[in-house]
Amino acid sequence: MIEFPDAEGLRPTPDRVRETLFNWLGQTLYGKRCLDLFAGSGALGFEAASRGAARVVLVEEDPVAIATLRGSRAALDAAKVEIIAADAFGYLAAATECFDVVFLDPPFGQNVLSAVLPALPPHLVPGARVYLEAGSPSPVSAPWHELRRKRAGQVSYQLLQWSADDTSRLPRNV
Repeated sequence: MIEFPDAEGLRPTPDRVRETLFNWLGQTLYGKRCLDLFAGSGALGFEAASRGAARVVLVEEDPVAIATLRGSRAALDAAKVEIIAADAFGYLAAATECFDVVFLDPPFGQNVLSAVLPALPPHLVPGARVYLEAGSPSPVSAPWHELRRKRAGQVSYQLLQWSADDTSRLPRNV
């Protein structure tokens, strides 16, 4: 069981939404590298680890949530889960690792998805899948491709695929 603190803006992804998401992704994530950028409770990242992900990175900045994530990792014996105490944008600016699957479920009301999506490409493998969860759907355009979209109560969720032809990993200004 995953614990989560009672913190403002923290609302774990509902069970039925998680079930739908992992049906979309496939029942196994064997060998995949996953990033849960606004980890919160870590429910999405821990679920990915339980489905065979080779590596899961949870990024969270709230100290109480970080302590809870560490407790959940120990309780679940989730050795493939790394917890990084950082702001999402700071992490993206400093990190060099690339991921197959990224979970983006920022606290409601922050409206940061439109700023996060352009920062992701240097951290994505070709064909990477990106999950978005927010109060309303995020409009996307090429090189993003929306694979699925659904709504459950106040939660809108989408699965995107990064399909850029440029796989060089060079910054766009080079």
